Amino acid sequence: MEKATFKTIAWYKADSAKKINASRTTAFGKFISHWTKTPGSWKSNPLDALIRTEAQAKAMNDKAMPAYEAAQQKASSALEAARLAEEAAAGAKFEDQALNNEAKAKIAAWQEVDKKAASAKSKAGNKPYNYIWTLIVLCIFMIIFFGIGIVLMGENVAGFAKGFVIVFLVAVLAYMLGGQAISKQYGFGAEAWGVVLGMIIANSIGTPKWALPSCKVEFFIKTGLVLLGAEVLFSKILSIGIPGIFVAWIVTPIVLVATYIFGQTVVKMPSKELNIVISADMSVCGTSAAIATAAACRAKKEELTLSIGLSLVFTAIMMIAMPAFIKAVGMPEILGGAWMGGTIDSTGAVAAAGAFLGEKALYVAATIKMIQNVMIGVTAFCVALYWTMKVEQNGTDARKVGVGEIWHRFPKFVLGFLAASILFSLLDSSFGKDMSNALIDHGAVRGGTRLLRDWFFALSFAAIGLSTNFRELAKYFKGGKPLILYVCGQSFNLVLTLTMAYIMFYLVFPEITALI
Repeated sequence: MEKATFKTIAWYKADSAKKINASRTTAFGKFISHWTKTPGSWKSNPLDALIRTEAQAKAMNDKAMPAYEAAQQKASSALEAARLAEEAAAGAKFEDQALNNEAKAKIAAWQEVDKKAASAKSKAGNKPYNYIWTLIVLCIFMIIFFGIGIVLMGENVAGFAKGFVIVFLVAVLAYMLGGQAISKQYGFGAEAWGVVLGMIIANSIGTPKWALPSCKVEFFIKTGLVLLGAEVLFSKILSIGIPGIFVAWIVTPIVLVATYIFGQTVVKMPSKELNIVISADMSVCGTSAAIATAAACRAKKEELTLSIGLSLVFTAIMMIAMPAFIKAVGMPEILGGAWMGGTIDSTGAVAAAGAFLGEKALYVAATIKMIQNVMIGVTAFCVALYWTMKVEQNGTDARKVGVGEIWHRFPKFVLGFLAASILFSLLDSSFGKDMSNALIDHGAVRGGTRLLRDWFFALSFAAIGLSTNFRELAKYFKGGKPLILYVCGQSFNLVLTLTMAYIMFYLVFPEITALI
């Protein structure tokens, strides 16, 4: 039997069958997904994010069913047309190029309408839910989980638990506002809402004094960063190859160092700590890098908050503006994805912006951002080393800095990040591609670590807002220097990343680009 020169119907069906989503099909995956639920989407009634009755689910399904049935009919017709075209090509032993092309076109058409049918099916499969009890149980779990750490730090667990309820409620409200249709459309998610809501509370009625000790910003986000390591797999780094490594690992340190020098020599930033935190935030990967760098140089809480605030604002702007600009100028999808992956701060925002352009852009952008995330640990170590051996020396009586001091300064959570990355990379390499995709990516990551990481980040942003006083931040905005530094640094980052991406993907390694 002659072998087809194109992907047949059987190939697509087999490929679809291999993509088992362990986070949705296994009992453990369903359990974890259920008890880490976030409030759902809504348009006009906020309660829809928490409760959907059987009557509401039925009404939504009845409304969506005609569209699903029509899409299913089109998919069936397209499949039959593809089957006939493939049989004709097979009858000619796949030697007739015209018949082969016709079969490929029909199969592609079937795939397109089949995806639309799948989307229509999901809209017609609404189920009733009540997330209130789920959230209560999750809150209790979080108190126990973080309470263990509180005990190890020698702090009062009862006091932490009492204040944590406030932080958790703000995070839940942030998720609800982030799920509102208009807010969701413009990418204003739970992270941004957490900071905004927290700041409104802190600067109006005031955050209760008994709740402030529970605003463990670094504790929450560092725990989330350890889980982020499970998503940084070596196989994904290698899949993009040298072009992606150049974009992520060469441009990033250049931009970081240049922005720091620019801030000290041109902008004249009065705080070196704020300067380096903003530089790392903007050049590496947003809030994650800011937290690690702030710990390494012992930046003030207000300096970290200001840096994160700038990052959230510009991330929201860039995730909408960049895809629109790339489409408007007709930039190649892969180039656009690489550009966004290297410049947009948040991993989630990168994925959203990449998806707006297309599958290739999403793949390239997300992978480059994962490669860039590896720089978190490197950046933290280098900043800790530079700060202890250079910045904090008084210039006259230079103190000796030993390994112990550097180790004390080094953010220990980075080791957890690297350990998770190595562990999951080893597991990924030990399985076959399909098994790894099912168990690691769609299983442990999407059905476990990522769900918890999102919650930990949401808690950290809520805590940032609740512990931020505008009067304390005002002095850091003096002269608009932080804003000037961020804008100038990001502008340099945009130009250098685009230039490097074009050179690497289209001039030096075009053969790798052709395979993506």
